[in-house]
Amino acid sequence: MRISYCTWGMMKVDMEEAIPAIAKIGYHGIELAVTPGWPTDLATLDTARRQRIRQLLDQYNLKLSAVAGHTSMCEIDEEKNKANMQRLRDSIDLAAELTAPDDPAIMASLIGGPEGAWEERKMLVAERVYGLGEYAAKKGVILAVEPHSGTAFDTPDKALWLMEMVNHPAVRLNFDISHFDIIGIGIDECVPQMAPLAVHTHVKDQRGRYPNHEFLTPGSGPFDFVHYLSAMHKAGYTGFIGMEVSVMVQRKPGYDPFVDAALGYYALVHAFNESGAPLDKSS
Repeated sequence: MRISYCTWGMMKVDMEEAIPAIAKIGYHGIELAVTPGWPTDLATLDTARRQRIRQLLDQYNLKLSAVAGHTSMCEIDEEKNKANMQRLRDSIDLAAELTAPDDPAIMASLIGGPEGAWEERKMLVAERVYGLGEYAAKKGVILAVEPHSGTAFDTPDKALWLMEMVNHPAVRLNFDISHFDIIGIGIDECVPQMAPLAVHTHVKDQRGRYPNHEFLTPGSGPFDFVHYLSAMHKAGYTGFIGMEVSVMVQRKPGYDPFVDAALGYYALVHAFNESGAPLDKSS
């Protein structure tokens, strides 16, 4: 396993500043957030900007662990869904373009939709995810869908159903355990189920129960990362552990993205050391 940083935590930091800082902290990879409002909003990434990002990744010896293309796949309105599907395909294209030739190209996205809508929309979601998987496969990319609290797709049971229904080699999971932890599904219950299906991960720290929960940066909360990493290793996971800083944290007065990036990294390194799970520091 290796540790990556998601630029979701650097909403106001340009890549020319972010990438050198992330590398200096010690991260092995970077997940590129392309959501509107971020410096790397997909709509702003022209050819020159994409080439510059690739140059910076090479210069600072960072892998692109994934593109975070979070866009709803659960939209009912036909025109809105058409735009969403195009954005997701464009995010897949970006992952194919920016990932180094010998590395796995991954585009991660939540599925979205309102809570309680799963039964009514799950067949529609499965059809759309399969179609995106077909597109991703043609581009040499893996689509990693993320179960997310507060959305229609929020539990391990739903993830298992979707993976079985879609049954596509280019469709896997982006496993963010924080969204299960806050609904009371612990490490020993969800890791054996989710890790074998996961191609990428997110970790945060957290306390409380949804919806009265608080997301935190790793190292500043009660989550047992030693236990988590031991369980992930036992389950055979070998990909990136992706450190993510929630918008909840970013909204706090005085938020310093570089301080939290360092806090999360060193908390995870400490947990790797304590757990005995192997940390691959090679580039």
